[in-house]
Amino acid sequence: MSHPHPELGPPPPLPAGGLRVTPLGGLGEIGRNMTVFEYGGRLLIVDCGVLFPEEEQPGIDLILPDFSSIRDRLDDIEGIVLTHGHEDHIGAVPFLLREKPDIPLIGSKLTLALIEAKLQEHRIRPYTLEVAEGNRERIGPFDCEFIAVNHSIPDALAVAIRTPAGMVVHTGDFKMDQLPLDNRLTDLHAFARLSEEGIDLLLTDSTNAEVPGFTPHERDISNVLRQVFASARKRIIVASFASHVHRIQQILDAAHEYGRRVAFVGRSMVRNMGIARDLGYLKVPPGLVVDVKTLDDLPDHEVVLVCTGSQGEPMAALSRMANRDHQIRIVDGDTVILASSLIPGNENAVYRVINGLTRWGANVIHKGNAKVHVSGHASAGELLYFYNICRPKNLMPVHGEWRHLRANAELGALTGVPHDRIVIAEDGVVVDLVEGKAKITGKVQAGYVYVDGLSVGAVGEPALKDRKILGDEGIISVFVVVDSSSGKITGGPHIQARGSGIEDSAFADVIPKINEVLERSAQDGVVEPHQLQQLIRRTLGKWVSDTYRRRPMILPVVVEV
Repeated sequence: MSHPHPELGPPPPLPAGGLRVTPLGGLGEIGRNMTVFEYGGRLLIVDCGVLFPEEEQPGIDLILPDFSSIRDRLDDIEGIVLTHGHEDHIGAVPFLLREKPDIPLIGSKLTLALIEAKLQEHRIRPYTLEVAEGNRERIGPFDCEFIAVNHSIPDALAVAIRTPAGMVVHTGDFKMDQLPLDNRLTDLHAFARLSEEGIDLLLTDSTNAEVPGFTPHERDISNVLRQVFASARKRIIVASFASHVHRIQQILDAAHEYGRRVAFVGRSMVRNMGIARDLGYLKVPPGLVVDVKTLDDLPDHEVVLVCTGSQGEPMAALSRMANRDHQIRIVDGDTVILASSLIPGNENAVYRVINGLTRWGANVIHKGNAKVHVSGHASAGELLYFYNICRPKNLMPVHGEWRHLRANAELGALTGVPHDRIVIAEDGVVVDLVEGKAKITGKVQAGYVYVDGLSVGAVGEPALKDRKILGDEGIISVFVVVDSSSGKITGGPHIQARGSGIEDSAFADVIPKINEVLERSAQDGVVEPHQLQQLIRRTLGKWVSDTYRRRPMILPVVVEV
């Protein structure tokens, strides 16, 4: 198995007749999925998603793929193929279209409807090409065929990309649910047909590669939901991803069966379910869905609220309910259902929300104590089955952390893919398919690009390090006035601490040390403010470390008069 090396340099020019594959996100992480294909000087992008921040990225709203490797080639992009409508596959599209608004978007009806609604908020009107399973479209030099796959959102597609260099199949996110709610099966016949033609490179979803067996059916949740609805005494509050149409459909069916009305809470939930209903993907009995403002007129045992926040996001509706910071107040006897998985890294935030809800008397139903979630990704048994159908000549696991990519690669090897034809890459690693063999040839920049409020890319790792220090250790500010000619102190030092756990009065012990250092520097002729600030920072920092074993941010200010 070939794998990336930390010392990889920029890739050489792509050989004539070769196909270049460059993942800019989604490898080594769950999210930020984006892959760039290059043939004959033209580019095709598959997916353009976001990654959601973790605790060590305070203040960050979203994390984008790094577009720097294609920024000077935006005119070469033929289009962006979107495999499905989840945020980790479409969320970064508005940020790329800000740079070139006329890049065509290619996807299924629901996927395009979801991204068009998102782009309206950014005041971008995209050019779109709607496709469906079985369609085949020529997009520049790329001959693209679209194949039905099932996932945790309707209308998901895999894509087969044909070029003279060979055929590449990108599965997108998929599983092989044999009893899908919409009766839309993963089209194994189409994959078998492609296999007969010859799949030169297969890019496969790795998320559940470590999970043995087969992923349970989505409809298995229905009986559990009925039991919860049958026993709930008061309101039922369900938290789910705002795009999980199949899961919401089952909630609506249970609510209808047990005589409850449903209200959607949260802008993204209201928007996405409205789109799904208008397009016919969500079947809503007349009178079932009501405006949240009308719920006060209904008795508690007739109410179901469907909201966002299943991942513990601090600004989502469920987190705010747990913190008593929402118009909907959790009361003793309410039932809360977290109908989603735990995205790696979100566990602590989710359990904080669960504890907060439980504190107010809610009965919280989640994946840990009831079968209220099944995955949208193929488990190991399905992947083995899939590889035996596809028989790829080269394999490149995608969409997963390192452990998932490795496990997926091992599954491919078990089915007969030669070890030297399995490529384990990471974000930015360039893979060239030349004369039927895929191999790593270099690496491009593919770091995190942070969205912080209205700024994109302005916040980097140094700023995040400062934020963590501020959050963990606090800040100490020192204000000193010195004579500009002699360097002698004429005012201060005045010291204040915030969030450090140190009382301001305690700094009386260190002020003589700062005075001594500044007097010595004045005698040595050191009067430049920056140098004096560094002396103050070192002196105060050493004292705090020795006395309190802490390392707060120290902000010295030296004013010359």
